Amino acid sequence: MGKSYWITLLVSFVMIFTAANGDAGPLDAPGAAKVLVCSACHGFNGNSPGNAVPILAGMAPSYFKKAINDYASGKRPSPEMEPYAKYVVQFGLDEIADYFAVQRRQPPAQAIADAKMPSRGTTLSTQCSACHGARGEGDAFRAVPKLQGQPALYLKSQMALFGGDKRKLDDAEQEKIKKTMFKALNPADFNELAAYYSTLK
Repeated sequence: MGKSYWITLLVSFVMIFTAANGDAGPLDAPGAAKVLVCSACHGFNGNSPGNAVPILAGMAPSYFKKAINDYASGKRPSPEMEPYAKYVVQFGLDEIADYFAVQRRQPPAQAIADAKMPSRGTTLSTQCSACHGARGEGDAFRAVPKLQGQPALYLKSQMALFGGDKRKLDDAEQEKIKKTMFKALNPADFNELAAYYSTLK
């Protein structure tokens, strides 16, 4: 069954539940109906059920809007995300960004293969703190993403994109620094960094 089937089923269920109770339902929140197209991959309210897809719940609007615009324009290449990003831009980027920003983030359900990995990742994370903060809290003013609590596999994949010259930043100097840093790391380092940030709250 396709994504459209599950989205339609979800919408129908919510509408029936709301009508039956006569009270405001989940779709009555501003932007809620518009974000349903995102739920197939990113989970309801932006809490991704998978380890490879980023959590949107609690994401700063500044970073969400930058990421969506970059996907929609092709500046950040992604065959999967580009059409959805164009939908978001067309149907209300500000409203959708604001909706996800106020959702409560749920920790990702994931298993860490080695319990010592987050501890080792703490040491490696010092080189990330200048941009992402001491504990990966990000910087909404500069549209720097929050790394805390994001799924480990997603974080690892983004590190690999930078290390492989497949992802760019607006600031050429910062991009050079980040790529140089990741090229000096090995796959085990990526795993430990990702494990560390994914366990933070």
